Amino acid sequence: MSKYDPLENYLKGITVTLSYTEIEQILGSELPPTAYERDQWWANNTNNHTQARSWLNAGWKVRTVDLGKSVTFIRN
Repeated sequence: MSKYDPLENYLKGITVTLSYTEIEQILGSELPPTAYERDQWWANNTNNHTQARSWLNAGWKVRTVDLGKSVTFIRN
């Protein structure tokens, strides 16, 4: 056990919650209707969800979705 384990554990637990409006501002365009209607659109699965590559490639995964309101990401 390292004295730096607490820092590691803290960093692993960081989450980021973005509103749909914030995500659309980052994208510079609107999310598709399915992002508002289906939790599955936010799945951490690149086989059927090409949008998932953006957050997975950045080392994050979707933790929770409040449809039409916000998405919480956690370090992968």
